[in-house]
Amino acid sequence: MGSICWPYFDPEYETLNQRINPPRVSIDNATCSDCTLVKVDSVNKHGILLEVVQVLTDLDLSISKAYISSDGGWFMDVFHVTDQQGNKVTDPKMIEQIEKALGANGSPKTRVQSVGGEYTAIELMGSDRPGLLSEISAVLADLNCNVVAAQAWSHNTRIACVFYVTDSASSRRLDDPARLADIQEHLRNVLRGGDGVAHTNVSTDLTRTDRRLHRMMSDDPDNELVVDGGYGEKAGPCCDFRPRITVEGCDEKGYSVVNVRCKDRPKLLFDTVCTLTDMKYVVFHASIVSDGPYALQEYYIRHMDGCTLNSEAEKNHVIRSLEAAILRRVSDGVSLELSAKDRVGLLSDVTRVLRENGLTVMRAEVSTVGAKAVNVFYVRDASGNPVDMKTIESLRKEIGHTMLLNVKAPDLDKPSQSVGTAKFSFSFGRLFWKFLP
Repeated sequence: MGSICWPYFDPEYETLNQRINPPRVSIDNATCSDCTLVKVDSVNKHGILLEVVQVLTDLDLSISKAYISSDGGWFMDVFHVTDQQGNKVTDPKMIEQIEKALGANGSPKTRVQSVGGEYTAIELMGSDRPGLLSEISAVLADLNCNVVAAQAWSHNTRIACVFYVTDSASSRRLDDPARLADIQEHLRNVLRGGDGVAHTNVSTDLTRTDRRLHRMMSDDPDNELVVDGGYGEKAGPCCDFRPRITVEGCDEKGYSVVNVRCKDRPKLLFDTVCTLTDMKYVVFHASIVSDGPYALQEYYIRHMDGCTLNSEAEKNHVIRSLEAAILRRVSDGVSLELSAKDRVGLLSDVTRVLRENGLTVMRAEVSTVGAKAVNVFYVRDASGNPVDMKTIESLRKEIGHTMLLNVKAPDLDKPSQSVGTAKFSFSFGRLFWKFLP
């Protein structure tokens, strides 16, 4: 029998076009008086829009406008950005960082989430209940796991968490299969205290934490959005301006047009682009505008197979998925920002104090930078109602001697106002970049 010959394909051929035509990044501070223009031109590929938005978001830049075009095999984007204080980006180091991350030698997907080599990622999904985050943190502390970073989202009675942990004694990642299995079993026992499906997972997936949380919640069979005329009691935190999402056809161009109008907030663009990308839709053109407190987003999309959204079921699925992605990160509860010297069991102690004061954590962002631990909790009372400020003052007296506490109360029409006596400015995305190589 003669040998079978197969055609040879150079494994680097797939990236040949990108190496011949590397991305071009331009930082323009001359065109607009109130913002910096970040222009990106490159060969188009699926997911590149999400990569670019991800980098700008993780660099703590606010995107007020964006114009996107990726038809014809070429990707051309213009983003109007400012820093967190609303100023143009003029710091040479920040400009260099943007150019490096988005340019020819950049690798934003791996750079943003390259924690796998130093820490063990533990994912949890289950029914939420008051005090659950405290119980999880206590179990990890009892099992000699030190939490160096974490994010937790609660939405529609469900909670999704990603914890990055090390061994408390060695400060190294956990690799022993038997120990990891024991940790998972203990955590499953905690999650089984609620109703519905619960699961834990030790992940080697290097996907960005925010994106992983979106996937976990969208894949959860018990997390379907219950609606009543578009929004129901389980639709998420209440705000004064609910998302309005429509999907229409653009037959002459062969696109489906998705329009989103909702209250503007940080990371909104990332959440919507992430959702469309994970649902295997390609954004060919888009226009993003922040109009005062509101955001207007228009996407011209097709499925990866080239098809538009023809059925009502598919359109409704996109609408519900975008609604859920937007509402998951709406934070109309009080924000507690705590900073203290890091130690093993700190997260367990802090969440225990919150639970003992009758506070329920709706969302949490935890990070460790050097010897400092930074925890941000969005809280409501045990019934899901706004927190009585007397409770906050009691909390301040209890922990104020050991850590810096800043409290921000929501204002639906204006930026959050600080009601604390100590000023502490925090951004999880910026800190997360700092402890990456």
